[in-house]
Amino acid sequence: MTHIDLGGGYSARPIPHAAYRDACTRLEDRIFGGGWLYDFGPAPKAPPPLGETFTWGLYHAGAQGEALIGWSHAQQQDERTVYMADTGLLPEHQGHGLYTRLLPHLLGTFRAAGYTLVKSHHRATNNRVLIPKLRAGFTVQGLNLYEGGLNAALTLALDGAYAGAQHVRSGFRPATGETARRLGVPAPAPHPAPPAPEVPLPDVAGPAVDLGGGYRLHRVPYDVYQGVYRQLEAAAYETVSFDWQAAPLLSPPDLPRHAWLIGHGGQVAGWQYSRQWDARTAYMVNTALLPAHRGQGVYSRLLPVILEALSAEGYALVRSHHHATNNAVIVPKLRAGFRLQGLEVDEHGVMAVLHHSFDPVYRAYMDVRSGLIRPTGEVARRLGLD
Repeated sequence: MTHIDLGGGYSARPIPHAAYRDACTRLEDRIFGGGWLYDFGPAPKAPPPLGETFTWGLYHAGAQGEALIGWSHAQQQDERTVYMADTGLLPEHQGHGLYTRLLPHLLGTFRAAGYTLVKSHHRATNNRVLIPKLRAGFTVQGLNLYEGGLNAALTLALDGAYAGAQHVRSGFRPATGETARRLGVPAPAPHPAPPAPEVPLPDVAGPAVDLGGGYRLHRVPYDVYQGVYRQLEAAAYETVSFDWQAAPLLSPPDLPRHAWLIGHGGQVAGWQYSRQWDARTAYMVNTALLPAHRGQGVYSRLLPVILEALSAEGYALVRSHHHATNNAVIVPKLRAGFRLQGLEVDEHGVMAVLHHSFDPVYRAYMDVRSGLIRPTGEVARRLGLD
């Protein structure tokens, strides 16, 4: 890859590995100095030899001429994988979309070099990096605790069948075609999805909140939501959950419930159902839009309305679970301020656990736990670290 014009006076070009190491020595404290690392001290062993490397300097042309303002370094990890080990930008050049514009060029280079997988690790609460990575097609693959804190492991599959296998593993989609063949499982016979039944918006729907584009949100009693859900569940999901093959023996706990229907043209277009999780937390159990109503930003516009309503109910935290490869939901959740907090396996598959806090001190606490920021001020006091 040669010189790349990234717009706004920014550019990228390959640099020698020695120049990258020199840039790290000069600039990394300014870029990463706010993080919270464990100091191991001197390394007892020499690092393993590097495989193939991809190192770019990031430059900005200003009044004083062109200056190095960051870098991106990647290296071969194994015979199929390239690891995006290190990307840094000086703080004054962050927040301009530079990382988002650079990513497609880097991924194109890795693809041309013959790699199948691209991997990276980032602080689990660093939404400024996680969001562009997920939008570029990476998916959450795990969490690990290391000297820098809690990291989210991301993987991008440059092989379409493997990307499909990730969805199968998470339970987000069934195995089909080449993905099914490589996983050694039978693929269901292809058949067109039946059209979603038209369900009129019930008369008991509460006052409407305008979501734009003809969409309106109505609060409804839980039993009304449940009746609609039963009619439309099959049309809203293609996920693969474990079949218990028997009704539960126990009744669900009697907790406060909060339900809404999304209306469009007098018909139900989707829903949102939340319930109390514990004394401080609401759980966003179920949100869906019928296929004809997706891709129009409705979910992103819905989220702040639901969060405001749950905050008004007195909750301090909101939690939700999503298939780990369902970026169409995870990305807007992160953009709304949720943070990745864990992964768990349940009857629906491998689920990403997200949390949203209405308390700024608790939000900072989550960043401290991940190692993104150092403990200072009120967070440090509450943790006994001041």
